[in-house]
Amino acid sequence: MGNREQEFEKLSQEARESASYLASDEKSSTLKTSRRSPETHTKDVKPWVHFVAGGIGGMAGAICTSPFDVVKTRLQSDVYRSSYLHTMKSQNIILQAGQHFKETFGIINNVYKSEGFRALFKGLGPNLVGVIPARSINFFTYGVGKDFISKNFNNGEEAAWVHLIAAVNAGLVTSTATNPIWLVKTRLQLDKASSKQYKNSWDCIKTVLKHEGIAGLYKGLMASYLGSVESTLQWVLYEQMKTIISQKALQREQEGRERTKLDSFLEWSARSGSAGFAKFIASMITYPHEVIRTRLRQAPLEHGRPKYTGVIQCFKLVVKEEGLASMYGGLTPHLLRTVPNSIIMFGTWELVIKLLS
Repeated sequence: MGNREQEFEKLSQEARESASYLASDEKSSTLKTSRRSPETHTKDVKPWVHFVAGGIGGMAGAICTSPFDVVKTRLQSDVYRSSYLHTMKSQNIILQAGQHFKETFGIINNVYKSEGFRALFKGLGPNLVGVIPARSINFFTYGVGKDFISKNFNNGEEAAWVHLIAAVNAGLVTSTATNPIWLVKTRLQLDKASSKQYKNSWDCIKTVLKHEGIAGLYKGLMASYLGSVESTLQWVLYEQMKTIISQKALQREQEGRERTKLDSFLEWSARSGSAGFAKFIASMITYPHEVIRTRLRQAPLEHGRPKYTGVIQCFKLVVKEEGLASMYGGLTPHLLRTVPNSIIMFGTWELVIKLLS
């Protein structure tokens, strides 16, 4: 009997150890999977949903931040720059930032007083006509590209390099498709009330085609391609921060914590905030291309010939005539516009995706 009891006890011990090992292995496998490819809200979302949600998100952001866009465009151009900017009284970067902030709202106030409320939304029509398809195309192309690259070249797993290539592709496609719309928007925003050149968007298109040809609608395209670097950086940074947020959410669930509506709201807020922070970093790094692009689209004449003939020539001439600091003209209103714009756009995008999925 003693031997049988010992054998039974031995078999029981082996069974317990085996069960423990299997449970441990399963838990380890689950943790590895969650670290490798954490669940996100965008998983298994149909491409058309990204297309629609991106357009709605872009529209919401553009309407809310239009006055800052007008100020930014004017400060980037040489038409308004001399009348708006003042010599900085201090070399302290914090005081300069404060003065830029003050000037931004001062310009908005001056535009409102001298040109009326509608002037704060100049170019909004073509801006929306551009933003809606641009954001739709960007989100659609990025989502489809990321899915294609990950499935065919990375065993279905997402990675930073996958996000990078998908973002570059989305930026190039979007810039090519929408450059004529942004050119019209820029021309209308720089059109002075005292000497108007264009009656409306359609008149602007006809005038450009008549005097500059089809190529005129693609002025600044190379600078727009450079601008895709900004959107690429934003996408990559946003995806990395979103992954961290998703991993933390999974970790809390694995610890047995019950998910509440407050948790969902905080995660949504964190992802939206991540989009704004990613935009801030990307804008600070790549902003000079914005000034070059505006100058090329503005297309001023000098001695009867175009003053700016290309990206490199434009950069050298602006730095020579106005100094390197001019390459950051309009940075403050740009940040005041793009950071909340990204928060609103990505936040709206997520909400629409949730409604349509």
